[in-house]
Amino acid sequence: MITEVDFAVEGKCVAITGGAGVLCGEMARQLAQRGAKIAILDYNLSGAEAVCGEIQAAGGSAVAVECNVLEKEAVDKSLGETVEKLGRVNVLINGAGGNKKEATCTPPETFFDLPADAIRWVFDLNCLGTILPSQVFGRHMAERGDGVVINLSSMNAFRPLTRIAAYSAAKAAISNFTQWLAVYMAQMHSTNIRVNAIAPGFFLTDQNRFLLTGQDGELTERGRQIIDHTPMGRFGRVDELIGTLLWLISDAAEFVTGIVVPVDGGFSAYSGV
Repeated sequence: MITEVDFAVEGKCVAITGGAGVLCGEMARQLAQRGAKIAILDYNLSGAEAVCGEIQAAGGSAVAVECNVLEKEAVDKSLGETVEKLGRVNVLINGAGGNKKEATCTPPETFFDLPADAIRWVFDLNCLGTILPSQVFGRHMAERGDGVVINLSSMNAFRPLTRIAAYSAAKAAISNFTQWLAVYMAQMHSTNIRVNAIAPGFFLTDQNRFLLTGQDGELTERGRQIIDHTPMGRFGRVDELIGTLLWLISDAAEFVTGIVVPVDGGFSAYSGV
């Protein structure tokens, strides 16, 4: 019988890449509030320290760790620092990612003119920035024989949106990689290592605000289209990702691996008619 205890995360040691960001910062705060010990990994150390300070001020346990997810040596170093401070890592949340305006087909820019370095930046940050931490922290989990990896996919992986070709393709790669890694870990290392992903719908963040709202705060045409195609009729609140996160991390999902869970207000289910 499933009980409240099965959903508990108290005492789990959680490393979150991109932990200084809007979505992952809230994940860090919410998990710490429930008794998890958090390592906030981010290229922006001052941002990570700010989130860490908020958690500590609220009575939670958190440490800030500088980490460039695009350099394996830096990720190796961040694992060592995290284990030194927390003792182990039970959960890795691959949250580092984002889009770039220069890789977006916003008129007058066209797909044919997108610069290769901007496309590469988006692919590297989202895809390579998920794979490298999974290698480094995944080895730690394989040696321990248990662990949970949570990747951050996107609605774009289900249904590519106009204008953001690079970001959509990169997030689709993350969903595919999630399935691949789930099978690899279970077959080659331990069935107690689970790998899943969350695909958020539309939440206003620093990465997408320029596309969805104008300087006056009103919805752009694109923002209005999204709301019109979201059956629940609004953008998501960051805290609405937490229930799914808690489930996937906890023992309540101990037979769940290799899935991508949409948290999208029905966007992926709506055909438009």
